[in-house]
Amino acid sequence: MTAAADPALPSDRPFPAGRNYRLLTAAAIITALGTHGALIAAAFAVLQAGGDGGDVGLVAAARTVPLVLFLLIGGAIADRLPRHRVMVAANALNFVSQGVFAWLVLAGDPQLWQMMLLTALCGTGQAFFNPAAEGMLMSSVSGEQAGRAFALFRMSTQGAAIGGAALGGAMIAAMDPGWVLAVDAAAFAVAGALRAFLDVSHIPSREPGGGLLADLRDGWQEFTGRPWLWAVVAQFSVVVAAVGAAEAVYGPLVARDELGGARPWGFALAAFGVGTLAGALLMMRWKPRRLLLAGTLCVFPLALPSAGLAVPLPVSGLCVVMFVSGAAIEVFGVSWMTAMHQEIPEEKLSRVSAYDWFGSVAMVPVATALAGPVESLVGRGQALWGCAGLIVLVTGAVLFVPDVRNLTRRTASVEMVAQAVPVSADAEGAVGRLG
Repeated sequence: MTAAADPALPSDRPFPAGRNYRLLTAAAIITALGTHGALIAAAFAVLQAGGDGGDVGLVAAARTVPLVLFLLIGGAIADRLPRHRVMVAANALNFVSQGVFAWLVLAGDPQLWQMMLLTALCGTGQAFFNPAAEGMLMSSVSGEQAGRAFALFRMSTQGAAIGGAALGGAMIAAMDPGWVLAVDAAAFAVAGALRAFLDVSHIPSREPGGGLLADLRDGWQEFTGRPWLWAVVAQFSVVVAAVGAAEAVYGPLVARDELGGARPWGFALAAFGVGTLAGALLMMRWKPRRLLLAGTLCVFPLALPSAGLAVPLPVSGLCVVMFVSGAAIEVFGVSWMTAMHQEIPEEKLSRVSAYDWFGSVAMVPVATALAGPVESLVGRGQALWGCAGLIVLVTGAVLFVPDVRNLTRRTASVEMVAQAVPVSADAEGAVGRLG
């Protein structure tokens, strides 16, 4: 079952560019510009207030923990209420929390507990926003051009993320980090205003009945009933944790001790960002028939940065492997979004996306917390080789799932038959599983 199309979406465009799609893309670019600068500003605000590296970690954890705790609830609510209202409410919460954070920093002497509380509120807003936004994006495009639309969306937001991080760093060098937080708050306000104009008239109304727990159970059944879905999410719970430990903890340490400081690591991260743009551009033209097979094969290169840091490679070599891994993850990302759009019923998109998000981020706090003790136990090089090995191991394992190897992209003729011939719910589920 495919997601409903935006009625304003002409079929002869080179990629879907309906009103909802344009609003969602513009709003995502605005928030990406603000948020990626604010992440840097929050760390410097903690240090400016007299905190140390441990305090920076506490503030970062304060964002992640509520994101993990509330994701599933956020997905259920986003499928129960109009998704654009959930998105606007989440943006409003982020606007208030970041605005107060900025005011405290600019006023001077913010307390650690205050920064943790406000960051936790921002993470809570993201927990409700992410599933609603993913469901809304998938319902705004239709047909064979969906993959190109997702690629363009990801390329736009990745470019904004790179620009936002660069702009945020430049602003912090020139002024108080509180002003960067204030810009982020304003970005949430503008993006929320744009999202208020989204049209949800094409999305069927939910039938009454059941409650939040029933919705969560229904989403769980949808999630566990599709082997390709839960297998890849389980894979990425390990992959994202390993990448997080390698790049958030070990990467800066290797750069400091082996590569000459933070500047080379900044070049490597920039190369990764450029790689994501290249990968998204590739996916605007390439339509792999076996969606998940192509995507999963492109997860193997994510082990390269960990291996490169373990050697360690010179800066030029590290930039090359970071570029390759950035391009590879975009191939996977677009393929994954296309598979979700094609296989998951529209009315369950946000709940399933919530389980996807939850699986991807749940292990990150654990991995980053254990990174230091593991380094002390086995050494940094062995820990990095372990991260690379885990990525290769779980990615190889998921290829043994037949649905991952065999799920195929639907052609226009299959879509026309699916729309013209009524099928029972059981038959529709079977078609979805077979791709």
